[in-house]
Amino acid sequence: MNFNIINTNTLDLLLSRRSAKARNLTQPGPSAKELELILKAGMRVPDHGKIFPWRFIVFEGEAQAGFGVIIAKCYRQETGDESNATVKGLQDFPCQAPVMITVAATPDADRAIPVWEQNLSAGAACQTMMIAATALGFGVNWLTGWTAYSPGVKRALGLQEKDGIAGFLFIGSHSEDLKERPRPSYDDIVHHWRTPDLANL
Repeated sequence: MNFNIINTNTLDLLLSRRSAKARNLTQPGPSAKELELILKAGMRVPDHGKIFPWRFIVFEGEAQAGFGVIIAKCYRQETGDESNATVKGLQDFPCQAPVMITVAATPDADRAIPVWEQNLSAGAACQTMMIAATALGFGVNWLTGWTAYSPGVKRALGLQEKDGIAGFLFIGSHSEDLKERPRPSYDDIVHHWRTPDLANL
């Protein structure tokens, strides 16, 4: 592959990408082949030390509904809150779109690479899969919330105490046009470094 070729299509996608609302994503979701492409894209992120400090857990159909029951049970056990509206919302959480991918951060603290860098790689996997799904024409939403920090949910997913949930990616077809959201000012965010007078330091 010639990496010296300018890919304006990729730049256009990156400069126009925005998140959809999970609850507005409908069928059809990605096919098995499209889903595989999205997941493979997530596996190509920068990964200092070649540790692969992430795992992708895919939920579709009945698996989403079953996971929702587990989330609701964990919430009741961990909070004691029996609020019907809250419990119902959490139970419905995984079912908002045709496909949900849980991105687990699975860092190895025994490796020389800082855990922080390994967790950044898991975040990069989320973003890369979002871009891949967008490139395939789908809407995507990256969410966290209470579910991402529940010890019981982590155990149900087979994760260890040291692991974390970088996020849940919801993927499906758009049911409405996306409107642009406010973006930060370039000049507020970008600073071009100028070396100060070292004599004054």
